[in-house]
Amino acid sequence: MSLVADSPVSSSGSDDFAEFLDGHLDAGSENEDDGEAKREVASGSSSSSSSEEEFEDDDQPVSKRTKIPEAEIVQNGDGLEGSASHVIVKQNLETSSSASVSKNECAHPGSFGKLCVRCGAQVEVAGVSFGNIHKEILFGNAEVARWRDTDTKSVLCRRKLYLVLDLDHTLLNSTHLKHMVPEEDYLNNQIDSIQDCQNGSLIRLSFMNMMTKLRPYVHTFLKEASQMFEMYIYTMGDKAYALEMAKLLDPRNEYFHTKVISRNDGAQRHQKSLDMVLGDESAVLILDDTEHVWPSHRDNLILMERYHFFASSCQQFGFGCHSLSQLKSDESEPEGALAAVLSVLRRVHHIFFNELAGQTGRRDVRQVLNTVRKDVLKGCRIVFSRVFPSKFPAESHPLWKMAMNLGATCATEVDPTVTHVVAMDPGTKKSRWALENDKFLVLPRWIDGANYLWQRLPEGNFPVKSNEPKAEAKVKDSVV
Repeated sequence: MSLVADSPVSSSGSDDFAEFLDGHLDAGSENEDDGEAKREVASGSSSSSSSEEEFEDDDQPVSKRTKIPEAEIVQNGDGLEGSASHVIVKQNLETSSSASVSKNECAHPGSFGKLCVRCGAQVEVAGVSFGNIHKEILFGNAEVARWRDTDTKSVLCRRKLYLVLDLDHTLLNSTHLKHMVPEEDYLNNQIDSIQDCQNGSLIRLSFMNMMTKLRPYVHTFLKEASQMFEMYIYTMGDKAYALEMAKLLDPRNEYFHTKVISRNDGAQRHQKSLDMVLGDESAVLILDDTEHVWPSHRDNLILMERYHFFASSCQQFGFGCHSLSQLKSDESEPEGALAAVLSVLRRVHHIFFNELAGQTGRRDVRQVLNTVRKDVLKGCRIVFSRVFPSKFPAESHPLWKMAMNLGATCATEVDPTVTHVVAMDPGTKKSRWALENDKFLVLPRWIDGANYLWQRLPEGNFPVKSNEPKAEAKVKDSVV
């Protein structure tokens, strides 16, 4: 049950793209014979979002004409002037516009439909689709690479990196009103005003038949992160949902402006990529609760613990436990997931701009992130006891890999160098050895918690008891 797909908002240079297209297609039309009728473009406006599970809009066909009104290309460009990429994209487009628009000489840097955005000729351009600007916008790889290189240099000069943020289960949690359970009825008396979402966290969006809970600490997180990062939203959700959530998170339009990307904007519907982010991969970090949607950018990813506030969220992922709303509880602001990740972001930013400032080689935020991650369990030597099936190759198990990624070393047999035994049963031979030799005996959740909170958690909070449920051995589905 996805609540999130398909946004009309654009990347940080959308208004400039539109101006560029508008001006050059005007020039192209002037070169046509006076008797040639101008082609017209259907508005391609999105259908209203459905009240079903995905709020997904149907794609609308768009015909072509030589003159493309800006309003049709950029459906929401408010606040662009404040975006980090505004100046640099404008400079790049001005550079492009200084070139000749002769159809014979034009390099055809991009296309709208099958029309060159510079000379208006019919062309086939291979490159990057900017579906978040318009369904038929595409720019060549060389042109995009040039913009990305210049934009990255500009952002780095301001001591910033890029941060791509997922929405649902990362920054917030939403549910359809019809999926709320009786135990959640009390929430209707705790609704915050949508006009005061800067200070509130529980919003009822009646026109969308849904309720949204912002993750604790999200406002502070975004404010602090915006000082260090040029931020994008990238959601697998629909247009209406993406836009409304962006308004709740950024009511003053300070952080994202038009940098909101939805799943139908990309070339692959069920995967995410950095193609539409005007930043080099070496300067981009990603926060997302789902690893497999980023198959080509896992080194950029900080995996978030899923935020399950509503009962429907737990049901969606097959959890039999009560949700935070059913427990009438919530994450801690100072000790929750966003506070922990903000600390990681600060450290990565500091290392990148301070400790690596004098390096002659190319700095890469992915290497910095890996270094920070490996500090979490550095110095720990771990042995697992009956956590894996007997014939399962230990090195291939997600918990083994997770511990190694966090900087621990893992072994199959105990010896004096072992610091931790991870087990479900205190009666196993290795568990008894740990207790007899004053070693830490902890549940698998200890590693899981370290992975999400980026810190070595107190071992005493994860004791192995004889009546521990077998379900504790299961690694969270987002990690597997």
